[in-house]
Amino acid sequence: MKIIDGGVTAAKGFLAAGLAAGIKKGNKKDMAMIYSSVPCVAAGTFTTNLVKAAPVKWDQEIVYHQPSAQAVVVNSGVANACTGSEGMECCRMTAEETARVLGVDPMQVLVASTGVIGQQLPMEQIRSGIGKLAPLLSETREASASAAQAIMTTDTVSKETAVTVELGGRTVTIGGMCKGSGMIHPNMCTMLSFVTTDAAISGEMLQKALSDVVKDTYNMVSVDGDTSTNDTVLLLANGMAQNPLIKEEDGDYQKFKEALLYVNTCLAKKIAGDGEGATALFEVKVVGAESKEQAVILAKSVITSNLTKAAIFGHDANWGRILCAMGYSGARFDPERVDLYFESAAGKLQIIENGVAVDYSEEEATRILSEKEVTAVADLKEGEAQATAWGCDLTYDYVKINADYRS
Repeated sequence: MKIIDGGVTAAKGFLAAGLAAGIKKGNKKDMAMIYSSVPCVAAGTFTTNLVKAAPVKWDQEIVYHQPSAQAVVVNSGVANACTGSEGMECCRMTAEETARVLGVDPMQVLVASTGVIGQQLPMEQIRSGIGKLAPLLSETREASASAAQAIMTTDTVSKETAVTVELGGRTVTIGGMCKGSGMIHPNMCTMLSFVTTDAAISGEMLQKALSDVVKDTYNMVSVDGDTSTNDTVLLLANGMAQNPLIKEEDGDYQKFKEALLYVNTCLAKKIAGDGEGATALFEVKVVGAESKEQAVILAKSVITSNLTKAAIFGHDANWGRILCAMGYSGARFDPERVDLYFESAAGKLQIIENGVAVDYSEEEATRILSEKEVTAVADLKEGEAQATAWGCDLTYDYVKINADYRS
């Protein structure tokens, strides 16, 4: 596998564009389009929140019941959630207008929205934006970056990544972009992610790979404990790499899945590190666990602890908060066997051994915790299983951002 500079246009046959359609104030980019020159097989995972936005329902119909997809239209600024039958009608009109300008079937058009819940989409701006996006579609790196910028809400940076991998003697590319900063919590996570690939792979194998990868990537991210109404991950594969068709769990499937895991891990970490108001990416590794399930539960519990997140913001090695969060997680473990370490670019330091503090330097701990990326490693010493979760520190700015989100 090779990491390359790219996003959703990195794979063969994929074009993208982004622009300001007038949905947001201040002439900010707020609409994006992704298009494949040939039809794709599609896979997707969606929010588990019972309150599902209209675009989620629309996309579920296409991913689960239609043979192919060829375009994605995304708007930011308005979520099209809790909008009733009018919201679904807006999805239909968006798909039909996109189909008209691109010359595809409306049921090959996926839609996504992010922003304020409860507001109806401004369809005049949406229609106009679709008409302006189509002629801007391009396979360039700049087009990919423009699309990634257009899907941002409270994000402070756009989020993209891409890799290549050799499958059956052919170079296959996987590229993606995502948005997510607030209302982020593990449960199919709270974000939008769009991944494209030129791999030739069956729909069944594509969905299996995505569903498996989501468990260890987006579902291991938390910023604030809120699971959104609009969570969507879409994966499109157009087969233009012309590798032998992947239709079973063979060696090529495993290599494809490994590359897909890298892409989505990278995007998930970018979301965590850009949490609303955050100053640091906080990573929690639970190792030496008896089972993967045990490790996942413990890592998630620590990453969602507000007291732990606040301590990370204060660069305070308050390890008791981590052990406490592990203790109320519901997972069984022996607290008197746990070793805990903090590490970052500034070094690695053991904090507790067998559940008891060691004689460590508070100054050294603070120096390690003052980096932009901080990791806590908890070793249970019970087995070989492990899991990693990602979050961020909890700052004053998180409250400020969400107190006036609609203004």
